[in-house]
Amino acid sequence: MQARAEGVNVLDGRFRTNIEKGLRPIGANLGKSGISADHLTALGVVMAGAAAVAIGFGNFPLGLLFLVLTGVPDVLDGAVAKASGTASPRGAFFDSVSDRVSDALLFGGVAWYFAANDPGLTVMLPVAVLAASMLISYERARAEALGFNAKGGIMERAERMILLGLGLLFPVLLLPVLWIMLALTLVTAGQRFVKVWKQASTERPQRARQRRTARRRTARTNRARAGWGELRTRRR
Repeated sequence: MQARAEGVNVLDGRFRTNIEKGLRPIGANLGKSGISADHLTALGVVMAGAAAVAIGFGNFPLGLLFLVLTGVPDVLDGAVAKASGTASPRGAFFDSVSDRVSDALLFGGVAWYFAANDPGLTVMLPVAVLAASMLISYERARAEALGFNAKGGIMERAERMILLGLGLLFPVLLLPVLWIMLALTLVTAGQRFVKVWKQASTERPQRARQRRTARRRTARTNRARAGWGELRTRRR
């Protein structure tokens, strides 16, 4: 297995792909029943909202249950879309936006809990984790818009959800888990920044060389045309 620092997706990539392959028959059956990928994506957001409310009120077992239920539609929507042949850029866009909304709800619920039970600067910790997670999502989206690859990192969404679930399962670990999540998410942001920076730095000299080559060809063509025109003038 390659190192994550090289940008290989572990849970969000390889494992998720294998899981989706195993879920294709389930996706096909759900598609036949009339349930679409968009329905499942929307259901995931609803489950995230329910988890946020449960966490905010301090009911961590119920919050953990809804957190798990948030992940199930998130995995199944892709299987349904592929099985039914409805995979599309619109669906991918909806899924990405829904993931960001779900993250905001979940960490908002954690912030709500701290605000009610541990007032002070602690409430800013889940907010900081959310901000860092939005940063790495933006890095990937912006990089892909520019034609670069920013996938990978040590703390992607799947890892964040697993750690959050661990914190809900053992409430005494919630605060340390959030600190670890914040540190590793910032490391991931740095990894993606360096990865795209290297790609962009490599691409610029290549494009510069291509432009210089194109200018040289144009100059040679212009000189050849000028020489041919001068020769025709002399012959006249």
